[in-house]
Amino acid sequence: MAKGKASVSASGASMSKYDVEVEARLTALEAQAHPVPTGASSKLVNDRLANLEEAVVALQKAAASAPAAPAPVAVPVPVDQETLTKVVDIVKHALPKWAGTHGL
Repeated sequence: MAKGKASVSASGASMSKYDVEVEARLTALEAQAHPVPTGASSKLVNDRLANLEEAVVALQKAAASAPAAPAPVAVPVPVDQETLTKVVDIVKHALPKWAGTHGL
């Protein structure tokens, strides 16, 4: 029985007609999914990158010249023992590893 060869792959292996058809379809799909960049698309990407870089520089300058935020002030809040116990129980249940490492 003769063995047919429709084509040969890049590695040198023989390919059936079905393999050739599947390869052609795959190549067509890849071409649609990954179009070759054009000058217009490259310019668009470069323009967007330049705008982002300008925005970063502007934000850095604004942050450097902004006055420092005042330090937060902790204000004691009166809490009864029952409420505190409930909060600790919730934390222990929700975050058992954290509670264990922090002595709760």
